[in-house]
Amino acid sequence: MNEENKRTSADNGSYDTTTNTTASANPTPVTTYTYESRMNTSDLRASYEKELGMHMDMLKPSMGGSKLSKRNSRNSARTMLASFLIGAVVIGGFSYMADKNNLFSGSGQPVQSTGSVVSNDANDNAGLSTASLSTSDGIAAIYEEASPAVVKIETYAEPVRSNSMMDDPAFRQFFGGGGQQEEQQQTDEQSSGNLELMGSGTGFFFENDGYILTNEHVIADAEELQVSVQGYDEPLTAQVLGSSYELDLAVLKVESPDGKEFHSLTLGSSDGTQIGDWVIAIGNPYGFDQTLTMGVLSAKERPITIADEQGNHEYEHLLQTDASINPGNSGGPLLNESGEVIGINTAVNSEAQGIGFAIPTSTITEVLDQLKANSL
Repeated sequence: MNEENKRTSADNGSYDTTTNTTASANPTPVTTYTYESRMNTSDLRASYEKELGMHMDMLKPSMGGSKLSKRNSRNSARTMLASFLIGAVVIGGFSYMADKNNLFSGSGQPVQSTGSVVSNDANDNAGLSTASLSTSDGIAAIYEEASPAVVKIETYAEPVRSNSMMDDPAFRQFFGGGGQQEEQQQTDEQSSGNLELMGSGTGFFFENDGYILTNEHVIADAEELQVSVQGYDEPLTAQVLGSSYELDLAVLKVESPDGKEFHSLTLGSSDGTQIGDWVIAIGNPYGFDQTLTMGVLSAKERPITIADEQGNHEYEHLLQTDASINPGNSGGPLLNESGEVIGINTAVNSEAQGIGFAIPTSTITEVLDQLKANSL
């Protein structure tokens, strides 16, 4: 029969031990150890020395004679094996405690890991600090702050008359027409101001007294500009103060109906940006108002060529981003992770995915005063 005796002391964090004693002439105790993580290093060492001393005392009688019996040899071997196992457990426990308590790092405080991060701190050898757009809360906060300053711009112009044979005077002479009455009716319709919606784009307030930045191609050839602003039920009529075809920039001005200031965005520094920085675009792509897209700054100083009605339009020093840019985003802000404008979204590669372009603020700020004064 085996008699089992258990000693547990989990409250103080020592070992749990189980000792089995067999009913034989020379009983050999075999002790099993279960490591408790709550033990400290001093407890581990004391327990190890105690158990090792007990087994060394048991070895002395068996080593006293010149000849050892086979039974004593087996007992000695078992005792040595038990001592080896005890040492392995204790050494493993020391290693675990040293790692847990950070004993070999030169600091008594445990090191806590961080996520994927970026830092510009020269004193931080690891080069790690938390990025500000690592959570959805940061993105939502930037959007909530910036979106009231982003506006929708709709352009209106007279409809283009078709050049049909009925409009040819020679055709009218030989085949008849509406005569003078019809011609007078067409003239009255043209002078009545019946304008049609020709297109739409995006802009944003950069000053709270009504100054708006957008692309020149958004407002080109428009006879009237209507600007939809958050908080106003009716669109506001905008005036073009100045524009530049070469730079594809334009400044508009609207008046506040209630005398209140408009929300505006701060123009940041595009020179201070780095490839890989988070960027956010807000605009009205395909008429979906106040759409937010997000990506990274893919490249800087990009030159591109766009073919338009006036020929090939050369752009230089553009920012490239993989934030989704679509028709209707033109003129909208490209924001950094602090909510500052670093560019104006202006073009997209229609044959690719995730290749959009923005005019950097380094270009904008050089000519902004001239655009406002229409002196460029």
